[in-house]
Amino acid sequence: MSLNASPEEAPPPHLVQVHPQPGSLEKGLTLLAALSTAHQPMSLAELARRTGLPKTTAYRLLAVLCRQGFAQRIGIDYAAGDHLAALAGAGPRMTAGTRRLVLPYIVRLHELTRQTVNLAVPRGLEVAYVERVYGHGRVNSPSDAADRAPLYCTATGKVLLAFSHDLNADLRDRGTPQKLTRRTIVGSAALDRELCAVRSRGVAYSREEFAEGVVCTAAPVFGADGKVRMAVGVAGPPSAAASAEVTDLVRRTAQAISATLVKALPRTTGNANAQGR
Repeated sequence: MSLNASPEEAPPPHLVQVHPQPGSLEKGLTLLAALSTAHQPMSLAELARRTGLPKTTAYRLLAVLCRQGFAQRIGIDYAAGDHLAALAGAGPRMTAGTRRLVLPYIVRLHELTRQTVNLAVPRGLEVAYVERVYGHGRVNSPSDAADRAPLYCTATGKVLLAFSHDLNADLRDRGTPQKLTRRTIVGSAALDRELCAVRSRGVAYSREEFAEGVVCTAAPVFGADGKVRMAVGVAGPPSAAASAEVTDLVRRTAQAISATLVKALPRTTGNANAQGR
């Protein structure tokens, strides 16, 4: 038998696989994916680099996305638009039935610190802020509009990473994270030491690692099964959000919330991302 296919053995033309070039829809979706995972507005050059699209193509498609509300211009940069956020839905929330139990502790922590108080749950490799009580003199943060931030450079995120092997493994699989400020910890060994310290002292700090001028202290909230379910944190200027007094208040608040949830919901605290409230 000949190893060379004869003309009769060749596949008919309609069965030959064709690999078309990406169309405008696919390129537009690539841009939307980049915008939806960005933690701050991105320039045209950065979007082109991330998506592999020529600048002229990216610019043309971004103009369409902006007109339709899927993207928006912020100065000369681009960010996800309101229409994209609306289609994405409300995102993760607390375990069903826990808001009425947790909120009094969050409000009290705000009253005692006068700083912004966050309650966060994991969403992929980000924290999603499901409750926020803002302070009067609060500092601006990139997470204010999106209610989400990276795990590795926020105090609430470090808490979740420190006490969740699965989240930690997922972060490692993604490679070296992006350095957002000059203080951001991105090296694997350095981040390991940081998370080890979090487990040892029971609190985490982010000292201007996510945004300049923003410091945060956070502690873990555990469920009845002993697994971390959420994190409570206080964010503010460097002079106010990482003091010994604030650290103690955050730690005691997280412990009180954990005890309350275990007592009131011993069988339901296993689903941190339930959509009911």
